[in-house]
Amino acid sequence: MRAIRAKVASRALTAGDRLPSIRSFAATMRVSPSTVVEAYDRLVAEGLVRARRGSGFYVSSTALPPLSLADDRPPMDRAVDPLWVSRQSLDTDATMPKPGCGWLPADWMPVDALRRAMRALARAEPAVLADYGATRGSLALRRLLMGRFAEDGLDVSADQLLLTASGTQAIDLICRFLLRPGDTVVVDDPCYFNFRALLRAHQVKIVGVPYTASGPDIDRFEAVLAAERPRLYITNSALHNPTGATLSARAAHRLLTAAATHDLTIVEDDIFADFEPEPSARLAVLDGLRRVIRIGSFSKTLSASLRCGYIAARPEWIADLVDLQVATSFGGPSPVATEIIASVLAGGSYRKHMDELRRRLARSRRNAAEKLLRLGIEPWLMPRGGFYLWCRLPEGRDSADVARSALTENVVLAPGNVFSASQSAADFMRFNVAHCDDRRVMPVLQRALAR
Repeated sequence: MRAIRAKVASRALTAGDRLPSIRSFAATMRVSPSTVVEAYDRLVAEGLVRARRGSGFYVSSTALPPLSLADDRPPMDRAVDPLWVSRQSLDTDATMPKPGCGWLPADWMPVDALRRAMRALARAEPAVLADYGATRGSLALRRLLMGRFAEDGLDVSADQLLLTASGTQAIDLICRFLLRPGDTVVVDDPCYFNFRALLRAHQVKIVGVPYTASGPDIDRFEAVLAAERPRLYITNSALHNPTGATLSARAAHRLLTAAATHDLTIVEDDIFADFEPEPSARLAVLDGLRRVIRIGSFSKTLSASLRCGYIAARPEWIADLVDLQVATSFGGPSPVATEIIASVLAGGSYRKHMDELRRRLARSRRNAAEKLLRLGIEPWLMPRGGFYLWCRLPEGRDSADVARSALTENVVLAPGNVFSASQSAADFMRFNVAHCDDRRVMPVLQRALAR
């Protein structure tokens, strides 16, 4: 009886489902059939189960209440760690304001262009709609990327480029390829919180280097490389997440010199490149992909629903990464996703879309900064582009407490320490300015600060 109740409570069995046959359940439970009959009869008496003559026993339609959407929400009292913001942002009601999330609102994205591409896809060859993806991904999309890289001054051959199922999977594949448990990896402090979450899964030692307005603190970076002998450094160069800072040319050259001296590989996440008004220094361009690996995806500029990322690296590394992707995903990213992305990128609407996004975000950054300043929340710097503001809260306020308080009023925030390896950012918070346009955000934030 306990076993059946547990299956119903967990919804492994729901209203109208047939219970296991008496004979099979007796074998599973290692009891006699008469014991199962007795258990089922008692559950019928309780109203949990109904017997149908000649058919068996079924879960009653009144056995449990309808599933509430609230049951699927992430627990509010879980630890505020690098996965906290992700869980809250991904699982909570779509109507909730999410100034702590890492993507743009759906109505800011090129939905009309995506729909046109989807209609065209309906006329594609059957293989596009039904087959696995090629191991390196769509040739059409790789050619488009090669052309875009060339505009930046980075010449990439076809054997140096691999499409992946997402930007996150790109990092995961690189970690599987280059790292072993116990290795040391350097990250910026603060850094994108999912870098930390993913590196934890790979059981490596994470060392943070303080991030400044022009890049990592180079003196500290060089000291860490000498002391820790790390295998990898993961960073954003353009519009750093979460600070919005931009790597200077001087810092980039010193970074590459230090990496060469200490045989360090650098992963440069270039996901925010298209949000820059003009290109800034790029490690991959300066290095020529000798010890720098460039990764990115299209989730911030086109669609987070069409998952696809990429890796640009040495040809011999790409060959091994292809094998890893086959072993872990059996092929490259979905041909459906890559065909739609290639279609939008190849059309003239994408550049217009990005021009409009940059203008719209410039307005939102100014408006959000003004509203936050009125609450005593001060931006660390004003970024050249993008949609993040890294802000210091009023003195004495802990951002994790503020985030928990705001969540009780259905607003998702991103507290500072989820980004910090040293846990030194308790008085900081990252704001997505596109979501700060929601009129509900600032009143809730004001009340959360006052509690």
